[in-house]
Amino acid sequence: MQGRVQLELTHAFDRVRQLFYAWRRRLATCAVFALVLFLGFHVIFGANGMMIYTHKRADYHKLQLDTQQLEEENQRLTHDVDQLKNNPKAIEREAREQLHYTKKGEMVYLLPEKKQPEPPTSAQSKPRN
Repeated sequence: MQGRVQLELTHAFDRVRQLFYAWRRRLATCAVFALVLFLGFHVIFGANGMMIYTHKRADYHKLQLDTQQLEEENQRLTHDVDQLKNNPKAIEREAREQLHYTKKGEMVYLLPEKKQPEPPTSAQSKPRN
């Protein structure tokens, strides 16, 4: 009788142990899966993730383009300053264009600037009956 009770206890202990190992594997699998999901989310949307990297890369290319345009404008303005310092014809051209200077016997005709049409007021936009 005592051997039979001991055998049943051993079988019960084995079933509990097998059940524990089965659940341990499932819990470990779920934990690994959750960790993988968290890491994937962090890689894509995290502080230094792919989305932020893409935005920063686009900003970098825009800043490079802006820098290149400013360097070209700087070179053009440097050339204009050099021309105004050393070339009398460039000085004359600027004086004629900006200050409306003339030589003897020349006449300057200034045309009025075109005005932007004003948007109609509420009284003008109402149809007449």
